[in-house]
Amino acid sequence: MTKLQVRAFLYQLGCFAILFISLQFLVAKYTNLTGFWIPGIAFVVGTILSPKFQAVKTKDGEKLFMSWLFIKGLKDIS
Repeated sequence: MTKLQVRAFLYQLGCFAILFISLQFLVAKYTNLTGFWIPGIAFVVGTILSPKFQAVKTKDGEKLFMSWLFIKGLKDIS
């Protein structure tokens, strides 16, 4: 794995972890769900809402791109 691929993986993991933990707290506090449903709902919603990062080799070299539900198109973040 290249440096940008590792960075993309860590960004994606960090964003998902922040969303998952916060959503798990919110679901537990504001709904009457119990047991496996709390982390299950937080996982599904966190997976849908978290941004996706990918390292791509282009003619200008390797670049890091981000795609998100709330942003149209790809964003170059390298």
